[in-house]
Amino acid sequence: MSEPFSATSLSESLYVADAVRKIDRFLIDDCGYSGFELMTRAASAAFRRMRKCWTEPGLITVFCGSGNNAGDGYLMAASCARHNVPVCCVAAREPSELSGDAARARDQARSDGVEIVLWSELSADDKARVFSEAGLIVDAMLGTGVDGPLRAPFDDLVGRCNGSDLPILALDVPSGLNASDGSVASDAVRATCTVTFIADKVGLYTGQGAEYSGDVIYDDLGVSSDSARAGEQPAAQAYRWPRAAVLIPQRRRTAHKGSFGTVLVVAGDRGFGGAGLMVSEAVSRAGAGRVTLATRPEHTMPMLARFPSVMVRGVEHGIDLQELLEAADVVVCGPGIGQKAWGQQMLQQVIASGKPRVLDADALNLMASKQADPFSEQVLTPHPGEAARLLGCSVADIENDRLGAAAEISRRYGGICLLKGAGTVLACGSETRIIIGANPGMATGGMGDVLAGLVGSLVGQKLSFLEAATLAAALHLEAARLASEKLGFMGLLPTDVVEFVPAVLAPVEQAYGRHHAVQES
Repeated sequence: MSEPFSATSLSESLYVADAVRKIDRFLIDDCGYSGFELMTRAASAAFRRMRKCWTEPGLITVFCGSGNNAGDGYLMAASCARHNVPVCCVAAREPSELSGDAARARDQARSDGVEIVLWSELSADDKARVFSEAGLIVDAMLGTGVDGPLRAPFDDLVGRCNGSDLPILALDVPSGLNASDGSVASDAVRATCTVTFIADKVGLYTGQGAEYSGDVIYDDLGVSSDSARAGEQPAAQAYRWPRAAVLIPQRRRTAHKGSFGTVLVVAGDRGFGGAGLMVSEAVSRAGAGRVTLATRPEHTMPMLARFPSVMVRGVEHGIDLQELLEAADVVVCGPGIGQKAWGQQMLQQVIASGKPRVLDADALNLMASKQADPFSEQVLTPHPGEAARLLGCSVADIENDRLGAAAEISRRYGGICLLKGAGTVLACGSETRIIIGANPGMATGGMGDVLAGLVGSLVGQKLSFLEAATLAAALHLEAARLASEKLGFMGLLPTDVVEFVPAVLAPVEQAYGRHHAVQES
């Protein structure tokens, strides 16, 4: 490959498959585009991306299905032939059964000299040879058309593609991946890169999307202004770090610690003292003015030795929290509190105080068992297991509909639901956001504690709950990216991520500083 993958066009709006189909229909019926023209543009966009990312790909083997996604594939193969790039097409379905624009695309490929072979007519040796001779696979089998487990011959082809160890370029959506929710019913193509068209899809970024889509390149094919007229509402807003970074609050030069909130962290039953420490460090690193940690008394001295800027109070009973709660602007509660008497007392006092709050870990498990009343001034930060307990369903149910699960938790319990995982989902009322990205180094205990601390810190700095949760999740992911670049994925610790938070914030702060200097000069 000639360069690392990077998106050339980033969409802020994400749609489900049905909305994309309606937009596509609107472009054809109301805006004067022909289906073949859109297909041609999609094929050209995919061909450009292929040439940019693979300088010497070898034989391009395009697997085509039976719908418009196949048409994209046939036209891309035609582009390869016209540019003297070695190419062949393998048809999963009988090419003669194609109709409309897809049939026209097939004919264009043939007229440009592309060889098309039917998978079902190949011998076992020829099928093996297809993969042994290929240099790059192009997946144009199913696109957005999948709904349910793969059927023959696609199940065989997808399995062979994934087992080939060849780079794979998927057109629009990897075959087998649900474009609306990111679920995979049986198997899906594990793409190296996906080029998606017309409108960006939810399923590429959450659920299993991050695992199967690879690096996603969005190309609107030059029709974005007309697509907007279709009136279809996006299912979610996409937030990458650059978009989230604008939410960072600017600071006046005359600010003092009272300007940035007093955050109370309630965490760390016996044996879990580290949870309180990680939360408190994250709160501090993200810029809170004052941080107080309420934890078991025996943790007090070790905490002060590790992080003296945090005020630590030992608490034995729920009543001991009252004075600390009165002074707090926001409370982060749950990491390491357990589900026994001490944790129950702590959570009861936090809830009774009516203070703005961020609830994580055991606080969520306790809420699930008690069916707490809805409360608007809170952020709940469940991982899929905790989300399943909150909704009384299975983890599979959560993962198969992450957007719906987050929305239901927000509706049932109030406030913001921040559903963790690859493609973190934030839900609040009718608004849904997805934090784009995934990092395998974050799959370790304590990462959620850090995220809860970041959210609490930003709420304390007077961001709205939705802005605080959005910025915190994006900041968390970006800090983990920087830490991983230096330290690698394996062995990455939550404390490593905390250490990189200032490095993520510094460039934005410097930009603010330049702005102030210009304004004052």
